[in-house]
Amino acid sequence: MAIESLEEFYQHKFNWMPENLKKDVGHFNVFNLEDWDWGCNAQVQYNRRDFYKISIMRGKHVYHYADKSLEVDGTTLMFFNPSVPYKYEKLTDNSTGFFCIFKEAFFNEVIRGDIKELPMFQIGAKPAYLLNEEQDRQVDAIFRKMMAEMGSDYTFKFDLIRNYIMEIVHTALKMNPSESLYQNADANARITAVFSDLLERQFPIETPSQQLRLRSAGDYAASLNVHTNHLNRAVRLTTGKTTTAHIAERVAAEAKALLLHTDWNISQISFCLGFDEPAHFNHFFKKQTSTTPGAFRL
Repeated sequence: MAIESLEEFYQHKFNWMPENLKKDVGHFNVFNLEDWDWGCNAQVQYNRRDFYKISIMRGKHVYHYADKSLEVDGTTLMFFNPSVPYKYEKLTDNSTGFFCIFKEAFFNEVIRGDIKELPMFQIGAKPAYLLNEEQDRQVDAIFRKMMAEMGSDYTFKFDLIRNYIMEIVHTALKMNPSESLYQNADANARITAVFSDLLERQFPIETPSQQLRLRSAGDYAASLNVHTNHLNRAVRLTTGKTTTAHIAERVAAEAKALLLHTDWNISQISFCLGFDEPAHFNHFFKKQTSTTPGAFRL
């Protein structure tokens, strides 16, 4: 699965690149969708990008994010991170809005913690927020302020832009508060959080030669230096599901994404996901989805 770089983004969209692109490690830019000439049914390619993206889009769209699809009609605030592949399809001609792009380094040593730890940028998090009219006006105004600053010669404009981005983030968090904002209260929750992070770090699968390193509850327990029974008990008490169930669900989700968005054959996908034989993968997939990999792809 391809990973679109900033250089490729500018070449594909504009056929040019900013002069300071390679010097500007943290790179930031903002765009008005009305400046683009793209027709109905336009879509971007399904892949990962090596940069973050926040967009506000009005109109009817279908978003494909990891293995999920979401059809929206109205104003949507979207958060995309470099770890999750995505694409979107424009279904109406009256789309308007803005989007900004930036590298993780743009926030280095500026915000508390890492940008990827914010709830909307975590893998498996909800990426879409439907806005009402007032929220639409608020977020629209923030994007316009960012565009104005990008055109200014104010010495500290990027400090101000970082504040604008965080204002958009907090607008979304107020709409959909996340438990990720709070410290885990006990040891069971802490070890479950570490297990979940370790699980997500194995994805997405990007090449046919890549293979999952951790496949079982025992593998994860060994990596966390805890007994398998201790991990299983903590995960079940915290989430209500077994460690094995979490692993199976995540592997099945990745299998769906690979079947839908790559041309790899089923044997290659089976290998990537850690199965010794394609038959074992077929059995696993049918157990998880009630259909075979071949039928799902079709």
